[in-house]
Amino acid sequence: MHTIAEPREAAPARSSVVIPISVIVAARNEAKNLPRCLSSLEGVGEVYVVDSQSSDETVEIARAAGAKVVQFHYHGGWPKKRQWALDTLPLAYEWVLLLDADESLTPGLKTELQQAIDSGDCNGYAISLQIHFLGRQLRHSGAKFEKLVFFRRGKGRYECRLKEQDISMCDMEVHEHVVVEGKTGTLEAPLLHHNVESLSHYIQKHNEYSNWEARIWAAGEASYHDLPPALFGGQAQRRRWLRKNLLALPGSPILFFTYKYLLRFGFLDGVPGLIYCAMQGIQFFHIKAKIYESKHSAELTQCAE
Repeated sequence: MHTIAEPREAAPARSSVVIPISVIVAARNEAKNLPRCLSSLEGVGEVYVVDSQSSDETVEIARAAGAKVVQFHYHGGWPKKRQWALDTLPLAYEWVLLLDADESLTPGLKTELQQAIDSGDCNGYAISLQIHFLGRQLRHSGAKFEKLVFFRRGKGRYECRLKEQDISMCDMEVHEHVVVEGKTGTLEAPLLHHNVESLSHYIQKHNEYSNWEARIWAAGEASYHDLPPALFGGQAQRRRWLRKNLLALPGSPILFFTYKYLLRFGFLDGVPGLIYCAMQGIQFFHIKAKIYESKHSAELTQCAE
């Protein structure tokens, strides 16, 4: 069951609208990141911060910036946070932009968003991430991603890879992707992504992500639905194909680290690059270990029966 808290009147009111879009920002204990995100949204039509009962000043910061705050209470299942927001919130504009609290717009991206709205050529657009990790922009390390997060309201929805999810698997979509009805494109200007508030926060979040990944990959073909793994598909499909095939290999966490650190030149990103690539390999190890744990538990249960 998911419940909504009515947004209180925000103050001060947002300045005159420059870009007529509805922005949905997913947050939980993001007091350090949220000010940067919200300040970059000056001039957009409306901003909703969808919070998950933060224990820090996330809510106060959001309201002070003029955002509308709603609370999402997750008890498992589907939809999760962002799809719930798309289904539930009374969005005022035709175009929707989905952001994480550690992401922010650049002036160039704002210009492209407006141009995309004016052109009317597509129903959705992918935006690349410019990742900053431990204070450094990662130019290598395989840290170049695209996310389809800007689309016409009613034309985009998240794929549901698994309906039987629980609160240990994160309350928002992890690597589920938005599927858009109709033509899509890609914007040139990047979205800034400041990946780390602290390594402790990063590790905590990725523990939930690995819970999700282990359950998804254990489900196999049944979890693919809209975007099956494909070497020659889109970026999301290629990444899924690589992960699917790597998971089956002995020593794949080490191979994954080697791929990112050596073959994708992560060493050129200095110490932050080393830590980022190592964390990616550790994450891969956690996924494999949790898949093993799940299979072992299932075997014990069968024996007990």
